[in-house]
Amino acid sequence: MPTQAEFEVLVGNAMDLVPEPFREALEEVAVVVEAYGPPHMGPLFGLYQGVPRTRPEGSGFGQLPPRITLYMHPMVDRFHDPGQLIEQIRITLLHELGHHLGMDEQQLEELGYG
Repeated sequence: MPTQAEFEVLVGNAMDLVPEPFREALEEVAVVVEAYGPPHMGPLFGLYQGVPRTRPEGSGFGQLPPRITLYMHPMVDRFHDPGQLIEQIRITLLHELGHHLGMDEQQLEELGYG
Protein backbone atom coordinates (compact mmCIF):
# COMPACT_ATOMS: atom_id res chain seq x y z
CA MET A 1 0.00 0.00 0.00
CA PRO A 2 1.45 3.37 -0.97
CA THR A 3 2.06 6.11 1.57
CA GLN A 4 0.20 9.38 1.13
CA ALA A 5 3.33 10.93 -0.45
CA GLU A 6 3.55 8.04 -2.93
CA PHE A 7 -0.16 8.33 -3.67
CA GLU A 8 0.28 12.06 -4.35
CA VAL A 9 2.99 11.20 -6.91
CA LEU A 10 0.47 8.87 -8.59
CA VAL A 11 -2.06 11.71 -8.57
CA GLY A 12 0.50 13.92 -10.34
CA ASN A 13 1.08 11.18 -12.91
CA ALA A 14 -2.68 10.82 -13.46
CA MET A 15 -3.05 14.60 -13.82
CA ASP A 16 -0.51 14.47 -16.69
CA LEU A 17 -2.89 12.06 -18.50
CA VAL A 18 -5.94 14.37 -18.37
CA PRO A 19 -7.05 15.39 -21.91
CA GLU A 20 -8.63 18.67 -23.05
CA PRO A 21 -11.07 20.25 -22.20
CA PHE A 22 -10.55 18.73 -18.78
CA ARG A 23 -6.86 19.74 -18.65
CA GLU A 24 -7.70 23.42 -18.99
CA ALA A 25 -10.35 23.09 -16.26
CA LEU A 26 -7.79 21.39 -14.03
CA GLU A 27 -5.93 24.71 -13.84
CA GLU A 28 -8.99 26.29 -12.17
CA VAL A 29 -9.47 23.66 -9.47
CA ALA A 30 -7.36 22.78 -6.43
CA VAL A 31 -6.72 19.04 -6.10
CA VAL A 32 -6.14 17.71 -2.58
CA VAL A 33 -5.69 14.24 -1.12
CA GLU A 34 -7.33 13.02 2.07
CA ALA A 35 -7.27 9.55 3.58
CA TYR A 36 -11.05 8.98 3.66
CA GLY A 37 -14.21 10.79 2.67
CA PRO A 38 -16.89 11.95 5.08
CA PRO A 39 -18.28 8.85 6.87
CA HIS A 40 -21.90 9.71 6.05
CA MET A 41 -21.15 9.66 2.29
CA GLY A 42 -19.86 6.09 1.98
CA PRO A 43 -16.63 4.98 0.29
CA LEU A 44 -16.11 7.84 -2.18
CA PHE A 45 -13.12 8.00 -4.52
CA GLY A 46 -13.46 11.75 -5.00
CA LEU A 47 -15.61 14.80 -4.40
CA TYR A 48 -16.01 18.09 -6.28
CA GLN A 49 -16.86 21.13 -4.20
CA GLY A 50 -17.51 24.40 -5.95
CA VAL A 51 -19.67 26.25 -8.41
CA PRO A 52 -19.70 24.71 -11.91
CA ARG A 53 -18.61 26.89 -14.83
CA THR A 54 -22.09 26.63 -16.31
CA ARG A 55 -23.68 28.56 -13.44
CA PRO A 56 -24.33 32.27 -14.07
CA GLU A 57 -21.47 34.55 -13.11
CA GLY A 58 -21.79 35.77 -9.55
CA SER A 59 -23.83 32.77 -8.39
CA GLY A 60 -20.82 31.52 -6.46
CA PHE A 61 -20.27 34.78 -4.59
CA GLY A 62 -18.93 34.04 -1.13
CA GLN A 63 -17.99 30.47 -2.07
CA LEU A 64 -14.57 28.97 -1.57
CA PRO A 65 -12.57 28.30 -4.75
CA PRO A 66 -13.46 25.02 -6.48
CA ARG A 67 -11.64 21.93 -5.30
CA ILE A 68 -11.46 18.23 -5.91
CA THR A 69 -10.67 15.97 -3.01
CA LEU A 70 -9.30 12.54 -3.85
CA TYR A 71 -9.77 9.93 -1.14
CA MET A 72 -6.74 7.68 -0.97
CA HIS A 73 -7.85 4.63 1.01
CA PRO A 74 -11.02 3.72 -0.88
CA MET A 75 -8.90 3.60 -4.06
CA VAL A 76 -5.76 1.88 -2.74
CA ASP A 77 -7.86 -0.66 -0.82
CA ARG A 78 -9.59 -1.66 -4.07
CA PHE A 79 -6.86 -1.22 -6.71
CA HIS A 80 -3.60 -2.95 -5.76
CA ASP A 81 -1.93 -2.78 -9.17
CA PRO A 82 -0.19 0.62 -9.66
CA GLY A 83 -1.39 0.86 -13.28
CA GLN A 84 -5.01 0.22 -12.29
CA LEU A 85 -4.67 2.68 -9.41
CA ILE A 86 -3.37 5.46 -11.68
CA GLU A 87 -6.20 4.73 -14.12
CA GLN A 88 -8.79 4.98 -11.33
CA ILE A 89 -7.26 8.24 -10.11
CA ARG A 90 -7.44 9.56 -13.71
CA ILE A 91 -11.07 8.51 -14.10
CA THR A 92 -11.95 10.04 -10.72
CA LEU A 93 -10.25 13.31 -11.70
CA LEU A 94 -12.12 13.36 -15.01
CA HIS A 95 -15.41 12.63 -13.26
CA GLU A 96 -14.96 15.45 -10.75
CA LEU A 97 -13.65 17.86 -13.41
CA GLY A 98 -16.75 17.02 -15.41
CA HIS A 99 -18.84 18.34 -12.53
CA HIS A 100 -16.79 21.55 -12.62
CA LEU A 101 -17.59 21.80 -16.35
CA GLY A 102 -21.30 21.40 -15.55
CA MET A 103 -21.76 17.76 -16.57
CA ASP A 104 -24.25 15.56 -14.77
CA GLU A 105 -23.84 11.90 -13.80
CA GLN A 106 -25.48 10.63 -17.00
CA GLN A 107 -23.14 12.65 -19.23
CA LEU A 108 -20.11 11.44 -17.26
CA GLU A 109 -21.32 7.85 -17.51
CA GLU A 110 -21.69 8.20 -21.28
CA LEU A 111 -18.08 9.42 -21.49
CA GLY A 112 -16.91 6.43 -19.43
CA TYR A 113 -16.12 8.50 -16.34
CA GLY A 114 -19.00 7.21 -14.21
